[in-house]
Amino acid sequence: MLYMQVLEKDYSHPETLVDTDWVSRHVSDSTVRVAEVDYDPVANYSNGHVPGAVLFDWKKDLNDPLTRDILSKTQLEELLGKNGVTNDTTLVLYGDFNNWFAAYAFWDLKYYGVEKVKLMNGGRKKWLLEDRQVTKELPSYPHSTFKAKNPDEKVRAYKDYVLQSYRKAGKALVDVRSVKEFTGEILAPPEYPTEHAQRGGHIPGAVNIPWAQAVNDADGTFKKRQDLEQLYRAKGIVPEKEIITYCRIGERSSHTWFALKYLLGYPNVRNYDGSWTEWGNSVRFPIEK
Repeated sequence: MLYMQVLEKDYSHPETLVDTDWVSRHVSDSTVRVAEVDYDPVANYSNGHVPGAVLFDWKKDLNDPLTRDILSKTQLEELLGKNGVTNDTTLVLYGDFNNWFAAYAFWDLKYYGVEKVKLMNGGRKKWLLEDRQVTKELPSYPHSTFKAKNPDEKVRAYKDYVLQSYRKAGKALVDVRSVKEFTGEILAPPEYPTEHAQRGGHIPGAVNIPWAQAVNDADGTFKKRQDLEQLYRAKGIVPEKEIITYCRIGERSSHTWFALKYLLGYPNVRNYDGSWTEWGNSVRFPIEK
């Protein structure tokens, strides 16, 4: 069943978001490349994906294989090049878990200055809910050349920066994990019970606004601007402050980072991708429960 779709035009940067109708109309457009970003490609991409969509494997493609870090500038250029993406290509990202990992990929790309990149609102969940066409066919595109820019460190936070920032005037930390993770009742989300830090809790002074509060339960699309503004302002997350988002490994916080920076237009938002797996394992780093 297909639904009528109307994207929220009041977002600060509506051009960074497209609906499933738009993607359906552009799957054969040579100037557009669709990429599914998955944590578990076997359970998702391999079982059927948007026709023509390439796969970005979160673990293999978007992280350095040796260093606890995101992919390098060269690795990004190679990833996009082997999938036929040029600097003139419009790249549309979507994925599982209501676009957790697609938002992470979007953040990666913006870190390296990629301009023509968008999220498909609602991700894989919405595409399947609407019973749209999927295929198991693996696409192949001519190799291309892509040139990324040097890292934009204004969109990223590191643990020492966070240590210097927490509880300072003009700065605010948003922990987007579940309430039980925030309080320290559990060390990891139910989806990943073995992937956790040594200690539970949260960074001192952080406010808890679970990432899922920004989306509609029915289809995973982002809520209206007015609802998003009320959600964040009620907890003191206002555009006048520098905002730092974090979660467990940086994927859920990328989703909130996107909502704050591109949907609400907050001018100074950083994603702390080291997040709780780094902070909760660091010696003498303070926590609250």
